[in-house]
Amino acid sequence: MKLGLQVSYWSWPDAPRSIGPTFSRMVRDAEDAGLSSLWVMDHYFQIGGIGPPELEMLEAYTTLAFAAGQTSTIELGVMVTGVTYRHPGILLKTVRTLDGLSGGRAWLGIGAAWFEEEHRCLGVPHPPVAERFERLEETLQLAHRMFSGDESPFLGTHYYLERPLNVPPPIRRPPILVGGGGERKTLRLVARYADACNIFDMGPERVRAKYDVIDRHCADVGRDPAEITRTVLSRISLSREGGEQLRSGETTISVAQAVDKLGGLAEIGTDVVILGMGNDTDEAAYELVADLVREVGQL
Repeated sequence: MKLGLQVSYWSWPDAPRSIGPTFSRMVRDAEDAGLSSLWVMDHYFQIGGIGPPELEMLEAYTTLAFAAGQTSTIELGVMVTGVTYRHPGILLKTVRTLDGLSGGRAWLGIGAAWFEEEHRCLGVPHPPVAERFERLEETLQLAHRMFSGDESPFLGTHYYLERPLNVPPPIRRPPILVGGGGERKTLRLVARYADACNIFDMGPERVRAKYDVIDRHCADVGRDPAEITRTVLSRISLSREGGEQLRSGETTISVAQAVDKLGGLAEIGTDVVILGMGNDTDEAAYELVADLVREVGQL
């Protein structure tokens, strides 16, 4: 099993001046600790459950480009791009640009865009859910074309691209991750188009049920489910002994406790767990993350 890091909170002491230096140190610490990937949210306002919309939030691809310049090996992705925010031709050129500047470390993480308030406040159209999924499927079809050099015209229900040129070609074809656990639409799109899924950590039994749905959709389209990397987004904050109360209200756990938790996900076939950490700005936490990376690498 591999581990990644998602950064979703930016309202650190002395923000906004502290954001650049703090994030720069964090991404280097994450890479040095052996984390395989770094992810940021595709939001323009902070989301409920983390904080009010007035808290600091960064544009995702600018942020990842900054991270690419601070690192050399960690892979970079958005968890997940809202399909409504960018025209697909521009989005795929953006991901291709990140791929080139990072030396082939970019992912395309994408989903159906749920945050209606953010759209409304910024003047971005937020179509009904059925249309958003139609747009998502067309964008996935275009991703396969544009990442492989297919310049033939694309005529969909919602998008027409006369010549989807995307040069230079990717250094590595960006893997496609579709985020979400909807069983009828989202996981069907995973089976048909994606290299990876991402499921919220609901405990091993409920996550496994989602994997079973992916397997059934793969059977329907004649695809080997082993081709799909199974990732889970989980929340773990580490301290040496565990039991510390963080400012966010979270309670830390020890490396041994984290190994037990992640072991249950490894047993059901999870390949990657992407961690949200309530103490992700704490340099000392990354020493423990490095220990955890070594332990779960054996699972």
